[in-house]
Amino acid sequence: MQNFVDQGAARFAALQKPLGLAVDDFLRTSTDHRHLNGVRRLWQASSRRGDFYLRDYTGRYCLGCEQFYADDEHCAEHPAPPEVVTEQNWFFRLSRYSSEILELLESGRIRIEPAARLREVLGFVRAGLSDISVSRPAARSDGWGIPVPGDPGQVIYVWWDALANYLTADPARWTEAAERVHVIGKGILRFHAVYWPALLLSAGERLPDTIFVHDYLTLDGAKISKSAGNTVHPTDLIDRYGTDAVRWWLLREVAPLGDTDFTEARLIARADQELANGLGNLVHRVLSLARRTGRIVPLSPLRTVTGLGERIDAALADFDFRAATGAVVDVIADANRFVEQTRPWTLSGDELDQALGTVVSTCRELATEFSPFLPDGAARLHAQLDRGEPARLYPRLAEGSNRGTSRT
Repeated sequence: MQNFVDQGAARFAALQKPLGLAVDDFLRTSTDHRHLNGVRRLWQASSRRGDFYLRDYTGRYCLGCEQFYADDEHCAEHPAPPEVVTEQNWFFRLSRYSSEILELLESGRIRIEPAARLREVLGFVRAGLSDISVSRPAARSDGWGIPVPGDPGQVIYVWWDALANYLTADPARWTEAAERVHVIGKGILRFHAVYWPALLLSAGERLPDTIFVHDYLTLDGAKISKSAGNTVHPTDLIDRYGTDAVRWWLLREVAPLGDTDFTEARLIARADQELANGLGNLVHRVLSLARRTGRIVPLSPLRTVTGLGERIDAALADFDFRAATGAVVDVIADANRFVEQTRPWTLSGDELDQALGTVVSTCRELATEFSPFLPDGAARLHAQLDRGEPARLYPRLAEGSNRGTSRT
């Protein structure tokens, strides 16, 4: 088991560089002593509140998602029916926090986006919250897990253990942060919007402020699943198409609500249309002209750049990456229209300086706004503008040539 977990952790850690991720911390909940000690501390805090009790229990347990289901529920994630198990567990008095959880959600103190997910969790809470099992017999888990303080025959339930990592990695950072934001998949909404706030209320810790919920990626119309054999490895895509193309597809095409189907053809089309033909071609044309003139006069960018940062910020505040990146694409399109309308290759003197200076200044603004989305590509664009080098910023992937160019 340890070898299996070690291999999985190593694969996740290895994604940091190829995906261009900025990682502040990487916590392994199975081995990091910060986490082990922090979980025990949270358990003991809830125990002092009298929020645990021991009882015999029979329930329907899904092995795939490590969750008990009521008799009238089914697991939407795994086709195998839940297994009926009977065991003695520690239970958490979730029902004690029903009113507080409902008020937190209804008031917006804990914000959930999109609104459809808020309605979903409100329906669950309003139907009444029952106490939940928060431990498993150590024998059933083959000893894997954190022992319950004072009861080594039980291990802390995997979800209680896992949720705590937000706090245990760096308690001061959680407590002192200006805002605590979770970005989660729809399948674990209940854990984050109900169980986790109740745990924190019990332990006397600060609550999350915002929970952004995303749906799933599908592959050619089917749910991506290891058991079905229709997986896509991010590193394989990056090897073929580069980091920026993969990141751009995720940002531009994944819907805020509803599953999104992935195909390599769509990834290629999006990258070619907006990165290669849109931004890359714009920069290449303008810098090629600038090289002939031997100078670029610094001027103000196009008017459409005004307010671009605010448009991006507003979209991100709504958890809408498509709208945020779409605002950048609108400016790229406007800059290309400006080039077509002014036809700088037919100009000379001040008119040429005016046209080139405007577009180059616009490209510099675009490079700045691109930086959170495509940090490596934005850095290359800044460098290319500084050098005045009219090289191709992005290759056309559909042509199947030079795919190693501009990879990060």
